[in-house]
Amino acid sequence: MATSFSVKFDISDEPVEVPGGTLLTDAAEKAGIKINQPCGGQGRCGQCAVQVTSGQVRRRSTIRLSAEDVEDGYALACQTVVEGDLKVVVPPQEKIQQHLTTGQLAADVVVPSGYDYHKDQTIQRIPVTLKQPSMEDQTSDWARLKTAMLQETGLNEILISLPILQKLPTVLREGDWKVSPVLYVENGMEKEGSAEVVDLLPGLIPENIPLWGAAVDIGTTTVKVMLVDLISGEPKGQATEYNAQIARGEDVISRIIFAGKGEGDKTLRSLVLETINELLERACQRGKSCNDTIYKTILSGNSTMIHLLLQIPPSSIRLAPYITVANNIPVMSALEAGLRTHPTGKVICLPGVASYVGSDITAGVLSSGLSETEKITLFLDVGTNGEMVLGSKEWLVTCACSAGPAFEGAGVLHGMRATTGAIDEVWINEETKEAAWRVIGDGKPKGLCGSALISLLAELLMTGVINKSGRFDTSLDTKRVRKGSHGGEYVVSWADETEIDEDIILTEVDIDNLMRAKAAIFAGFSVLGESVGIPLESVEQVLIGGGFGQYINVEKAVQIGLLPDMPWERFQFLGNTSLKGAYLALLDLKNQQEISEIANRMTYIELSADNRFFDAFTSAMFLPHTDMTLFPSVKIGGDK
Repeated sequence: MATSFSVKFDISDEPVEVPGGTLLTDAAEKAGIKINQPCGGQGRCGQCAVQVTSGQVRRRSTIRLSAEDVEDGYALACQTVVEGDLKVVVPPQEKIQQHLTTGQLAADVVVPSGYDYHKDQTIQRIPVTLKQPSMEDQTSDWARLKTAMLQETGLNEILISLPILQKLPTVLREGDWKVSPVLYVENGMEKEGSAEVVDLLPGLIPENIPLWGAAVDIGTTTVKVMLVDLISGEPKGQATEYNAQIARGEDVISRIIFAGKGEGDKTLRSLVLETINELLERACQRGKSCNDTIYKTILSGNSTMIHLLLQIPPSSIRLAPYITVANNIPVMSALEAGLRTHPTGKVICLPGVASYVGSDITAGVLSSGLSETEKITLFLDVGTNGEMVLGSKEWLVTCACSAGPAFEGAGVLHGMRATTGAIDEVWINEETKEAAWRVIGDGKPKGLCGSALISLLAELLMTGVINKSGRFDTSLDTKRVRKGSHGGEYVVSWADETEIDEDIILTEVDIDNLMRAKAAIFAGFSVLGESVGIPLESVEQVLIGGGFGQYINVEKAVQIGLLPDMPWERFQFLGNTSLKGAYLALLDLKNQQEISEIANRMTYIELSADNRFFDAFTSAMFLPHTDMTLFPSVKIGGDK
């Protein structure tokens, strides 16, 4: 029997008893303490460092800790095991800022022309008046209701679950034999088929009373929820928040690794459900609705997010030959899915294509119009994962690359997400090398968001502050370029100008992370085009989806080699195409079926097994590229 030890965390009232050999992160979890692990517990990020003030531990790794740190008792909680009674100090954990939430509806989300609730919608409310039972008519309550609904709808079969059957007698008598069943009609009302009763409402509910559904986009970084009146088709409330799973991994690989440790999969499911359910509550408050009146929810997201939500083991996604457990998830109840909507309401996960091309992309292809256009089109979703599709209405090929979270502010010293206090645009004077910037919210800056990082990198290059390799010219006569602990660095904002009371800088290490991200994206669509014999100059339009995409400055993105060098008018920014696709599928069964057809039509190319990707990535690891003929419009000033 393993020896147990007492671990007392300074921010916990009581110590916890754990077996010898327990990781400090697991001990903290048992004590109800959340320690951030953005790298998924791999010991790479150093953000889970704690200070052991008393007792014996064994450190498996001390990466990112100096000899002085170790001497002072610091340890990486995810890489350190308990070997005695301990006292541990937990530094304040970085909290995800909560300024991202918004009640504003996406401007480009409008009810499709010709939407008809009666023929397009799979959730139907069918008011019926029943003849009361009598000694002459002793038909059962369910048979009585079922007969009336079959006559009203023309369906062949209607099913009922035990929870609904249990409330049936009360509802019928409360409504004086007038009742409004809510049906889920899987194949639509235009076809003879079957339906399932998902709720029973007493009385005859008029059609001007909303019937609610929700569209949900589960992103690696953010989750978005849209509340929709299924009768009118109108969005009535929206909410956005950071995915709480970030604390256990900033990218999908880190989260897959974390999911495989102990009860990591359970933890990640709990975190994303916490996020979704809070957003559903918030959207309902804005739409003046209640969660338990939502009868259908459409989910879109990358393959890893869907697996983690449903606690389906995701390990095969990151291991050769890189396959999912399933790309098509069966329809389930909200109770099974863990969503706090009506418990027997339906939850539908849109279909994905492969391990790294999920339903966020198939939904995006639908909402972007790519599947209906005759133009050769490149569709990009730039985020933590860089997914892309090339094709037209005739053919579709797709791939994905791990861009990493750099362009979303992670992995960059003063990077942050696009919230209040983030610098979102930077300009550098070519003569003086002085910086000017714009801040979200117009206050003092706290850091640099993704659009600022693109802008800043381009400005540094074009003004000759850095060269094509991303190295600073330290001979420049400016205090903004200096030598720091991370090598060369550029001061964007001096400490007395910032809210954090320290200089906001960009380091050469930051630049290297950004160059890797942009190189992966450029290499991805380059190989995609090469695989089907379509050179980039033949692409007639570039559609950019994802929440981050709408903030990209095309000129500067081209200057650093993130986007191909082509006329600006070929670029279109579409915002959150995943959420919009989920919304369209929520309204119309035909859109849901079209997304399934899109998934089936796509040819997936696995870049990790393609040597051309490594070659293209290496070539793109310069600003903007080693082959300047690909970027004829980019004229670099002060090139060394």
